[in-house]
Amino acid sequence: MKTDRLLSPLQTGAITTLLCLALGLLTTGAAPPEKLPAAGGDITLHPINHATLTLEWNGKTVYVDPVGDAAAFASAPGPDLIVITHIHGDHFSGATLTKVAVAKTKLLVPPSVAEKMPEALKAQTTALTNGETVTVAGIEVEAVPAYNLTPARANFHPKGRDNGYVITLGGKRLYFSGDTEDVPEMRALKNIDAAFLAMNLPYTMDVAKAADAVKAFKPAVVYPYHYRGADLQEFKRLVGTEAGVEVRLRDWYAPAR
Repeated sequence: MKTDRLLSPLQTGAITTLLCLALGLLTTGAAPPEKLPAAGGDITLHPINHATLTLEWNGKTVYVDPVGDAAAFASAPGPDLIVITHIHGDHFSGATLTKVAVAKTKLLVPPSVAEKMPEALKAQTTALTNGETVTVAGIEVEAVPAYNLTPARANFHPKGRDNGYVITLGGKRLYFSGDTEDVPEMRALKNIDAAFLAMNLPYTMDVAKAADAVKAFKPAVVYPYHYRGADLQEFKRLVGTEAGVEVRLRDWYAPAR
């Protein structure tokens, strides 16, 4: 007896939905969100890719170096603040900014980036030089110098041009290094609750220099990012446990969302 039969529209829809969900699980990229306790609620950190991430806290949303497909930010609220560390294409994309910025968005950038901002966003943009601290959208941001120390690499990130940032949310100080070596200004940082440290050669520093810097300024937690090609297990070993720093290794190079 023949048992083949056509599926009903309801059954077909259910199967299609399950397939879409399965594919979504397979293609969803980046590491899962991180939570950091803070006054007023947890800070939620969403790694996106390389040096790009979003922060959400108490109704405020911050994007750090948003580049790439705007679809990667679809699950995040429109940003209150965007910070850009420098002009290189893996940190600054005018095309991405015009798609993810909304009417309320304020942008903090180095002067070299301000010169290259899309015309439509210039009125929302403030140039911040090394060492300046401002409060924008109710969020305190300090610009930390970011540059190469090694003479042969100085052309990548010359002193005085680029910014790292300390962003304060809910009383927690979060440091984003941008592209830099272990400069004195980094090593002198105090009371950092979470640090995001770049470590890849030849553009930033190797894991030994990064670990040594971490032991100098002692963030409560450190996340390696911008680490393509680096040995993160070696970094963790070099940081060790004596400094009391928690090393959190996360995948910043999962397939795009």
